[in-house]
Amino acid sequence: QVQLVESGGGFVQAGGSLTLSCVVSGSTFSKYCMAWFRQTPGKEREFVAAINWGGGSTAYADSVTDRFTNSRDNAKNTMYLQMNSLKPEDTAVYYCAASTSPYWGSEYPPVYEYWGQGTQATVSS
Repeated sequence: QVQLVESGGGFVQAGGSLTLSCVVSGSTFSKYCMAWFRQTPGKEREFVAAINWGGGSTAYADSVTDRFTNSRDNAKNTMYLQMNSLKPEDTAVYYCAASTSPYWGSEYPPVYEYWGQGTQATVSS
């Protein structure tokens, strides 16, 4: 059974940084293309970033481009999201997701078969 566990969320002031981690167990990490999504109460889950199987290609939502960096370490079965210059509107529960799709980078949540439980990031103004 594939399991994804996020960590690294917390409380930070605007302009600060957080690094989220997502550890994958129960399967071969490198066969999954991965992504980060976020969600706030009453809103749809929103695409944040995606990364291909080897980590050489990434894609970002316009709202986080140049502030967030998505990376992965296949030897550690871990994906990361470095979040800099945080804004109050970045406040959300952040989820990592894994897909066996042959096409990486989808912004459509149903493409991803496996999800973590989420980690809360709160940015104060």
